[in-house]
Amino acid sequence: MTKIATDRLENKAAAGVGAGTTETLFRDFMAGFDEFRASNDARLGEIEKRGAADALLEDKVERLSGVLDSTKARLDRQSLDRARPALDGVRPGAGGDEYKAAFSAYVKRGEEKALSVGSNSDGGYLVPAEVENEIARLMTGLSPIRAIAGVRQVSSAVYKKPVALTGPAVGWVAETGSRATSTTMTIDELSFPTAELYAMPAATQMFLDDAVVDVGQWIADEVNAAFAAQETTAFISGNGSNKPKGFLAETRVANASWAWDSLGYIATGVDGDFAASNKSDALVDLAYALKAGYRQNASWVMNRKTQGAIRKLKDADGNYIWQPALTRDGSATLMGFPLVEAEDMPDIAVHSYSIAFGDFRRGYLIVDRQGVNILRDPYSSKPYVLFYTTKRVGEGVADFDAIKLLKFGDA
Repeated sequence: MTKIATDRLENKAAAGVGAGTTETLFRDFMAGFDEFRASNDARLGEIEKRGAADALLEDKVERLSGVLDSTKARLDRQSLDRARPALDGVRPGAGGDEYKAAFSAYVKRGEEKALSVGSNSDGGYLVPAEVENEIARLMTGLSPIRAIAGVRQVSSAVYKKPVALTGPAVGWVAETGSRATSTTMTIDELSFPTAELYAMPAATQMFLDDAVVDVGQWIADEVNAAFAAQETTAFISGNGSNKPKGFLAETRVANASWAWDSLGYIATGVDGDFAASNKSDALVDLAYALKAGYRQNASWVMNRKTQGAIRKLKDADGNYIWQPALTRDGSATLMGFPLVEAEDMPDIAVHSYSIAFGDFRRGYLIVDRQGVNILRDPYSSKPYVLFYTTKRVGEGVADFDAIKLLKFGDA
């Protein structure tokens, strides 16, 4: 690819979401990766021959890596927008669900007729089930951890899950052979308390009076990005104070000393970096620290900056261990396992836990208490109408053996 073609990719990346169709963006992404691979090969060749690479070539590789990140982000957003269905766009005289129509009247004009079934003791009203489901669906598209974790709806403030740490004695016996008495199972109980998450979108009364406004879709669009951003931070690094406790806040021990109630880690052997030689060995060690039953459904989790460093690594045969998605709606892979980009994961630094690898569907559980509440407030911020929207969500590690971490440290 020529410099003109490279500049074209960078200009498109700077143009924003609207630059090109999904198909065009995907073609640009694949072309950018080909150029990145060729430039990085040249950079590695110069390092091997001369001990250092040309500064201009280093800068080109970094710029191309940024182009790949921004193009993939725009591709993801366009795919999400394309998948959004209409919710409750009921036109006057067209009929429709009675509660949805009453809820729309409440949002637009503050009318509370026929809404008593959806009221709660704290004030406000429950959104219709379709709107709640749409909020959850959109959040799954924006929240990287929610997309790969186990999710369960609950009806109480705390969900408790029993876990068998050791099972009863089992074995093979002859038809008439004696059976040994089974030992008692060791049970642990995990608790997943929920915490309240809120957003407060605002609208003018003129906007709400617009007859074609689909209030359900508007509410879902307004709150899902705010909810998803707050959730993702808490799921990764939350401290458990009025919010969930993130998996990086769990006790961490060297994998050789792993025990239940802690997450095992593999160290790179170098503070704040990979080893000087065979850099990808630490990733191989991390992958195989996970048991086979978990590894087959495992995903990598890291932020964009860490992914940029990983993208330059090769295996012993000279193949890049990072590979782009094969389809426009797919995800990149690392050593054949899907890679999930979560910006709240820490950057590579001394003793940082910047990469997680595991079966998050089994290892990490998100609990959503049923019901999203909305309280209409036309007084606090005139001429705007505020909509205090709340939901309760909790989370926690459900299987401490299903997730492993990479520590950028000497031990």
